[in-house]
Amino acid sequence: MALFGKQNKKEETSSCCCCGSCDAETMAKAEKAKSEGASVKILGSGCARCNQLEAATRDALKQLGMDAAIDHITDFSQIAAYGVMTTPALVVDGKVVSYGKVLKAEEVMKILQKVR
Repeated sequence: MALFGKQNKKEETSSCCCCGSCDAETMAKAEKAKSEGASVKILGSGCARCNQLEAATRDALKQLGMDAAIDHITDFSQIAAYGVMTTPALVVDGKVVSYGKVLKAEEVMKILQKVR
């Protein structure tokens, strides 16, 4: 039925987070990285805020005596695979525990103690 002379048209939506600019290989790599877990990851473009979160995380791990590897993920398709839209984000064992803010070392320590 037309309303005011306009016909309803179905719009096709892409299930991709980046409007179709990524391919199957990139998405498969992002899902693999997401499911691997067992580490600490910083998600962000590499800006000053992301680097501050990484430094705070390294400090927290050092204070706790944990020797977990820290990966800094800058690929936006991998970041989107975690459902993160605001960076920086902190991922522990494959689970997003913080996003959109720079945590202090003490805050990261509390999160790590709670998660692990």
